[in-house]
Amino acid sequence: MSTIHIRQAVLADLDALSVLFDGYRQFYERDSNLAAAKQFLADRFNHGESVLFIAHEGAEPVGFAQLYPSFSSVSLGRIYILNDLFVNELGRRKGVGSRLIAASVDFAKTVGAIRLALSTAHINTKAQALYEATGWERDDDFFYVYTIPE
Repeated sequence: MSTIHIRQAVLADLDALSVLFDGYRQFYERDSNLAAAKQFLADRFNHGESVLFIAHEGAEPVGFAQLYPSFSSVSLGRIYILNDLFVNELGRRKGVGSRLIAASVDFAKTVGAIRLALSTAHINTKAQALYEATGWERDDDFFYVYTIPE
């Protein structure tokens, strides 16, 4: 019997989410800054700017996903961007990532979103394999990301 549980996060999860979010940022080679991570997430909660899911194995928080709302002008509908997905070492190879993705997809469908989109680094082949294994398809018709350098 699996002890992995996924649910939509609430403000009371902020401390646990902050630790996971800080780990996520470190994965992307950013310096650890737990206070900044906590403030960033608190701002998203307080302004209703994202939807977060948290994964627990038993009582231990092991992963999260964060979706940002947006809209498609052409399709006249709401979309969500699955912007952040992270599973810590304790939760890896247990299906946590797949379950966080499934919770994100279910949420988007429930609220009537017309699309759920994501992007990942070209070199993040593990994430790409996970996305493809859960039914996502690479869009080779459009460039989704152009950025102005920081």
